[in-house]
Amino acid sequence: MTQVLVHYGLHVLLPLFIALKFYPKKVIMAYAIMIAGMLIDLDHLLATPIFDPNRCSINFHPLHSYWAIAIYILLLFPKQTRLIGLGLVCHIIADTADCLLM
Repeated sequence: MTQVLVHYGLHVLLPLFIALKFYPKKVIMAYAIMIAGMLIDLDHLLATPIFDPNRCSINFHPLHSYWAIAIYILLLFPKQTRLIGLGLVCHIIADTADCLLM
């Protein structure tokens, strides 16, 4: 139960904290863009089974690969892609925490 709370808590609350702290005038837009980082979980549809509670997503699914993570980090640098990068990196942080708690 703790693992689930940490995992989903990070998915929802970490982007919210970042939006409130660093984008106070654009909280809703910033939060919405970062929450869109959840869409990388669509790569779970390529796995069999689609959901396995004992599987670490990091470097298993294509959009959770080390190469993809490197691209997400690079997205943090240009101002135009920073919010997208933040959402994706927050997602990876949540999934990494999940893996560490397994």
